[in-house]
Amino acid sequence: MNIVAAVFTENFEMRQAPGPSTRIDLTGVMFSMAAPSPAPVTITPHLVALIFCPEGEDGSGVFEVIFRRGLGEDDEQVARNVSPFTVEPGKFTYRLVRGELEFDDYGQVIAHCRVDQGPWHLVPFTLLPPAA
Repeated sequence: MNIVAAVFTENFEMRQAPGPSTRIDLTGVMFSMAAPSPAPVTITPHLVALIFCPEGEDGSGVFEVIFRRGLGEDDEQVARNVSPFTVEPGKFTYRLVRGELEFDDYGQVIAHCRVDQGPWHLVPFTLLPPAA
């Protein structure tokens, strides 16, 4: 299986289109945000991942997200989410992960995402000081 895209977003909605076909509306896609209050602060951004299952695969997988304070697998782990899923071969599915991220100070967290034991897909998220 393949992660087609993964982004942080404010809102995620699905709707039907002729065909039948499905549309996914992502609004407020972001890679940073101003803190809602001075640090330390906990935020809960939504990470949406779109996953494709090629024909010929069984359609069962496990989506894993580890939020880390850096790019490396040895960097500090902030949070982790693991969720099994199924998808019809030849089709797409999505995973929605709401991270609960504690920030002692402003900075960056990287969402390390993968399906089963596949390659990591990295998605950065930066917490900025509150807007003036």
